[in-house]
Amino acid sequence: MAILTILTYPDKFLSQSAKPVENIDGTIQDMIEDMSSTMYEAPGVGLAAIQVGFDQSIIVYDISPRDEKRSLHVLINPKIISSEGTTIYENEGCLSVPDFRADVKRSTSVLIEGFDRKEKPLRIETHGHLAVVLQHEIDHLNGILFIDRISSLKRGLYKRRIKKILRQK
Repeated sequence: MAILTILTYPDKFLSQSAKPVENIDGTIQDMIEDMSSTMYEAPGVGLAAIQVGFDQSIIVYDISPRDEKRSLHVLINPKIISSEGTTIYENEGCLSVPDFRADVKRSTSVLIEGFDRKEKPLRIETHGHLAVVLQHEIDHLNGILFIDRISSLKRGLYKRRIKKILRQK
């Protein structure tokens, strides 16, 4: 299991949409293992394949507290079927948008369909923190970063800060 490089804004790869997984083969299984190792090492609660330069529709996540037993979940070709309510999720962050957190408007509850790593169909109806994590990761698969969902003023401030950092390198 390798630790992969997590792409960060403004990498253009992050703005492209992932392709559906056609066949859950050994390559996909290896990618899932590498993604999970990378997510835990980062540390994060979720990771989309697009964030590590793999343009397939795969996410891994684990929202269990760090000091408890790991509970890795894998979603392949996830789709949001329905969503209800709105909430402001406070202090959302992202491994691909380092050193920045913001309040993001999200759905309160979601119904998601996809497949697990053994090609078993999954239907997840959830709310709260898990709903936010799944919306965030599925956004990645659609080329959307959480900063695309915040005010243009806050987004502009972050982008200017990153440009300044990049100029100094």
